Amino acid sequence: MFLRCSTRKKDGKEHRYFSIVENKRVAGGRVVQRHVLYLGEINSSQELAWRKSIEVFEDGAERPSTLSLFPADRYEAVIADESVVRVRLSELGLWRPRQWGACWLVVKLWRELELDRFWGERLSPSRKGTRWDQVLLVLVAYRLIAPGSEWRLHREWFGRTALADLLGADFNLAESHKLYACHDLLLKHKQALFDHLVGRWRDLFNASFEVLLYDLTSTYFESDPPQDENDKRRFGYSRDKRSDCVQVVIALIVTPQGFPLAYEVLAGNTLDKTTLREFLQKIETQYGKAERIWLMDRGIPTEEVLEEMRHSDPPVKYVVGTPRGRLTRLEKQLVEKPWHSAGPRVKVKLLARQGELYVLAESHDRIAKERSMRRRRLKWLWARLKQLSAMTLTRENLLMKLGAAKQAAPSAWRLIKIEVAKPDASFTYRLHREKLRRARRREGRYLLRTNLTESDPAKLWSLYLQLVAVEEAFKNLKGDLAIRPIFHQNEKRVEAHICVSFLAYCLHVTLGQRLHSLAPGLTPRSVLEKFAAVQMIDVHLPTTDGREIVLTRTTQPEPELKLLLDKLKLQLPPQAPPKISSAQASSATAL
Repeated sequence: MFLRCSTRKKDGKEHRYFSIVENKRVAGGRVVQRHVLYLGEINSSQELAWRKSIEVFEDGAERPSTLSLFPADRYEAVIADESVVRVRLSELGLWRPRQWGACWLVVKLWRELELDRFWGERLSPSRKGTRWDQVLLVLVAYRLIAPGSEWRLHREWFGRTALADLLGADFNLAESHKLYACHDLLLKHKQALFDHLVGRWRDLFNASFEVLLYDLTSTYFESDPPQDENDKRRFGYSRDKRSDCVQVVIALIVTPQGFPLAYEVLAGNTLDKTTLREFLQKIETQYGKAERIWLMDRGIPTEEVLEEMRHSDPPVKYVVGTPRGRLTRLEKQLVEKPWHSAGPRVKVKLLARQGELYVLAESHDRIAKERSMRRRRLKWLWARLKQLSAMTLTRENLLMKLGAAKQAAPSAWRLIKIEVAKPDASFTYRLHREKLRRARRREGRYLLRTNLTESDPAKLWSLYLQLVAVEEAFKNLKGDLAIRPIFHQNEKRVEAHICVSFLAYCLHVTLGQRLHSLAPGLTPRSVLEKFAAVQMIDVHLPTTDGREIVLTRTTQPEPELKLLLDKLKLQLPPQAPPKISSAQASSATAL
């Protein structure tokens, strides 16, 4: 990078403007210059009328003073004046480039949700002056922007960001023991946090909480199994295909717009069907009785809980998926029912039965997707069986390879009938046509059950489709936010880590909701990446009297980001005022 001067004549006078640029080599061996930082006019002529005055903070001074900047080689026309400072442009230096834009956006979202006030009232500073609310903000920003271990945050990430500048703090916020100790202060405020967030989303987005989506997921972490029997880290059914690792189960309630209402960390061996009753009571206790609609996938509610929901006062409404076995039992009765249109390329059949309404939905788009998936797996398995039939294997090796093929394509395996000869290592295989016909007939079909009095099939189908919101929430938690607490060995800190991830997801959802109305088509992750391109740099300008002027500047946003800022109705803050070191401090530094 280097300093470039451009000259412009205006009203018969010459003006000099300075910018910091860098050379970038492009195709064809050409070199182009990229504008990094605009410094404005630094002119030594017409000193009284045209000199550029700026406020600088001198070391040890309580108030800013007004000085003028001039290149050291252009001061012939300048009169002797203590307010004139001559700078050595040839010795200009750029220091500490650090990521600023994404951090600024996270801080803005944090304050928009008034989490600074919420945590400031609950996390009092320590006796040594540690601002625990700011430490928490650093943890949440890290989880949202570049998730990783707390040790990586302490050792690398914090120093490469402008969070210290934005919070008016220093590296004290990223001391390793404080990052871990902050986790110990969070869990007792979890219930109050839920109430606060519900109020903010209602104020900001007019969010309603009449329809609730409930689902569970598991998250594993690589640690030794705990000795304490009451520890939540347990082996169980792993949705991440890591049954070799201990895990915890996370139950989450969100709205169709993705706003999380509550979550709970459960033992890793918890069965899905045992959790719903507790959450129904939790939501009723926290938010009172109301006619809410619960959307759930199959496997979560039991018949006993659904019976309780139907006979509660007021009745708790639900739309829930059903296992495919129930479709087999009701298939004959559904055949006689007519099809109704529920939307583009979607049709449904309705069957009233014992106070409930069963909805058989068929989506043509889903048929095409499931059929393509089934054909691809079946084609692979058929080719693999052909390869195995041509190999010379022992019976033991053959069984092992057949088992591996079954594990790789379990759904396709059910459509093929395989017989292994007992005396030797040979087998025969053929297509199970009856099962294939049954599978084709059920592709793209879903059987729902509900106690809603609503008979409009389009509304019932649209309600069930909203379950993708909770699936998207889990996808973001495990993907963008890397929730898996593989860096913690203490149960309470595992739960606190999930609380930090929950806070990061709340910021993620808030940004996503802003984008939905103001800049549709963009994802929160893509926006954070665009903002991350804005850097903060310290520009050091030595003066002829032994002092140094420091201009902390953010780089100019690209045109694409300027358009995004306009769409989101955001305005970047003004540049920080320059600072100038004292002569004594400069001399001490030189020594």
